Amino acid sequence: MKIAPDALLGLKITKPKETAAGLTAVTVALQHVFRTTDLARGWKALIELNQKDGYDCPSCAWPDPDDHRSRVAEYCENGAKAVADEVMTKHTASPVLFQRYSVDELRQKDDFWLGQQGRLTQPLIIRKGQTHYEPIGWEEAFQLIADHLNALDSPDEAVFYTSGRTSNEAAFLYQLFVRQFGTNNLPDCSNMCHESTSVALAETLGLGKASIVYEDIEKAEVIMIMGQNPGTNAPRMLTPLEHAKRNGATLIAVNPLVETGLLAFKYPQSPRDILLGGQKLTDLYLQIRINADLAFLKAVCKLLLEEEKKTPGRVIDADFIKNYTSGYDDFIRSLESYDVEELVAQTGLSMAQVQQAVDILKHKKKIIICWAMGLTQHRNSVKTINEVINLLLLKGSIGIEGGGAAPIRGHSNVQGDRTMGIWERPKPEFLDRLKTVFGFEPPRQHGFSAVEAVQAMHDGSAKVFFGMGGNFLMAVSDTDYTAEALRNCKLTVQVSTKLNRSHLVHGETALILPCLARSDRDTQASGDQFVTTEATTGVVQPSHGRLEPVSRHLKSEPAIVAGLAKAVFRNRETGIDWDKLIGNYDYIRDLIENVIPGFDHYNERVRKPGGFYLPNGPRERTFRTNDGKAHFSINVPEQHELQPDELLLMTIRSHDQFNTTVYGNDDRYRGIHNERRVVFMHPDDIASRGLQSQQIVRLQSRYEGKIRTAERFVVVPYNIPRGCAAAYFPETNVLLPINRVAEGSLTPTSKSIIITVKPV
Repeated sequence: MKIAPDALLGLKITKPKETAAGLTAVTVALQHVFRTTDLARGWKALIELNQKDGYDCPSCAWPDPDDHRSRVAEYCENGAKAVADEVMTKHTASPVLFQRYSVDELRQKDDFWLGQQGRLTQPLIIRKGQTHYEPIGWEEAFQLIADHLNALDSPDEAVFYTSGRTSNEAAFLYQLFVRQFGTNNLPDCSNMCHESTSVALAETLGLGKASIVYEDIEKAEVIMIMGQNPGTNAPRMLTPLEHAKRNGATLIAVNPLVETGLLAFKYPQSPRDILLGGQKLTDLYLQIRINADLAFLKAVCKLLLEEEKKTPGRVIDADFIKNYTSGYDDFIRSLESYDVEELVAQTGLSMAQVQQAVDILKHKKKIIICWAMGLTQHRNSVKTINEVINLLLLKGSIGIEGGGAAPIRGHSNVQGDRTMGIWERPKPEFLDRLKTVFGFEPPRQHGFSAVEAVQAMHDGSAKVFFGMGGNFLMAVSDTDYTAEALRNCKLTVQVSTKLNRSHLVHGETALILPCLARSDRDTQASGDQFVTTEATTGVVQPSHGRLEPVSRHLKSEPAIVAGLAKAVFRNRETGIDWDKLIGNYDYIRDLIENVIPGFDHYNERVRKPGGFYLPNGPRERTFRTNDGKAHFSINVPEQHELQPDELLLMTIRSHDQFNTTVYGNDDRYRGIHNERRVVFMHPDDIASRGLQSQQIVRLQSRYEGKIRTAERFVVVPYNIPRGCAAAYFPETNVLLPINRVAEGSLTPTSKSIIITVKPV
């Protein structure tokens, strides 16, 4: 995308907000919905959102309340924005749009403009040598994909990506088709966000999921929020945090930026909050340096052990450690080798601040630690999350009411997709069940993760890319390299609801397959269908689309998978009646029940209001590790050695975006308006480089001798630690090489990019 010379002249900077939500959030949410559709359709979409008989929000994976839900507005501002994107009727990205604009012309538009063109209405194709997308029929599209797949020398030359919003039913069918085709190349968006969490929790607790339920938050004594900005990324989390505060909980925030959603919350439906100004949330705000969390956690553990010596039996849960854990002695010996003052110095905090956190924690047991991308996207992320678990194990805070590990997943149903088998490294027992139930031998060799898939496409060992949702180009690191990889493919296919940049950077032949959104009515042979999703706390619930689709040419994601499978296996016996499965999704859920533990009586239980919780061993203090114990681990902090002119950059979301979807160019909580290409810096770092506020600069990184550049950013002074910087994702993905990944999880290290800032 080219940047116009005057593109940065509209920036307006205001004072960051001190309170999240409130009536402003309500107003903004309604404006987004009703400017895209008529009053009746918009109101119906909102009133059904997150209700027990409605549909699940397509935005974040935050769970719905187990009991009472507001009939007026059980959603947040960002959820309403996501719905506005789905219910668009005033504009549609019909074939007329693609007749008017060539792909090259569309590529010059920014991501916000692309999203504002509305819902896709028909399958589209661009053939080798063509300049414009044009309509294609579904059967022809399926046959074209099948021809490409069946012509490959090996199934492993195809990549099948999955976005988090795909339903359980679609995800299960998708992985079944892909494994019958013969590959485990099933990367997904989890590879780029919480893969470090999944690896760490599997190692330490035996299950890569949260060990809390919704109500635990309101019952906690201490909640520590690390590397997470709930006000923007999971706004509905603020409601139980507010309840926890009013129940007496203490909140500790550990974050390089001071974020509005961690300061105070004004519940829009509470007259008390509207009149009196809302609830202060954070009691102790620790503005840590980027990626110093491991050193901080280790210092806290060390100081807690010193407190235990002062008051034996009151700080550390010795009974829990003895009965439920292993590795404690080795962990203690390792901890003794560290100097606590050196650990604290790495964090940029004072000893008094860290001691204050220790004083809050030392005599409390109902402790929840929440985290998100601020912990998962560094080279040492798995180790950092292991250290989170060390702290919780010391306190005996796993498997109790009001305590536990709480990774806050990003995209709705990203966790469900993994449960359904969307994973490039499937467990042998899962593959064994597929073999037993379906009578074929699934591939056993591990497939490509997202980063490995890009590398395979780039070197030509993968030739077909199929994306089930998402915006792959903009989600992965090293944007230019990823673009080259996609262009190397013989065929790229994108299943989407709306136009995005991945449609415009494509293989020799490319298809766009338009699908139903979660809010759309899905009518099949047996009548209207519903799908299911899994929230971040392991709740599986139904999702009923209620709105009439914007086009008769749209297909559901399960129907797209089935249509593709029928075309690919046209001359092969698979033992699967794809038409039967699509005619009634109950039959898909029956198959899920037969393959995946925890889904007994699936169709019956998921029809009960609110759905059901999946089994969770750590909640019961049952750990499916090799020795049946929760594991202490030894984790070594790493320090970034920066040159005098270098900064450590973390990528962040604005308040007007969700993942790669941009809803607007404002970030009102941080005081940024009408611009996204900004870099947040400490005022002293700006002055030491001879720069000024709102000066236009270029950001550069240097890895392995190669300089990467992100052009034309505006300098914004901000409250961030010295030596650190922040800028919006995905505009800065171009700065991160494809091979800079977390150890053990291969997650791009998007929160640890070493840069220099140069004047233009």
